[in-house]
Amino acid sequence: MQNMIFHKSQHIICCTRSELVSEDGKNLKSVLCQRCGSKVLCPGMAVYSEKELFLPPMRNKKAPSLTEGSGDNLSAHWLVDDMYTFENVGFTNDVGRIKYLICADCEIGPIGWHCLDDKKSYYVAVERVDHA
Repeated sequence: MQNMIFHKSQHIICCTRSELVSEDGKNLKSVLCQRCGSKVLCPGMAVYSEKELFLPPMRNKKAPSLTEGSGDNLSAHWLVDDMYTFENVGFTNDVGRIKYLICADCEIGPIGWHCLDDKKSYYVAVERVDHA
């Protein structure tokens, strides 16, 4: 595993893994929406996971769609196994077998990814959220 987790938001922050991840692999800090600051996850509720996933560019759900295929391949995520663990998260309509996770308050996203084939895996991209 990498020692550094690169976190980009409105301001660039670079955190060591030990500042975000506990010894047992859980999030040490609250996970927050980058745009409105709404709490997505409480500390200790998600496990750090490295899995490469494609997420479309961040935008408000009312914004027009961007070019198909644009987005980011992200590998650092918070993994949650139960949708009721979230404090505040919304889901997009199905895109194939995928639902994207968005902030339920300001509707910015996607901040994460969920495959309908796996009922126990909800991924929140570390780079698409803030931590406090």
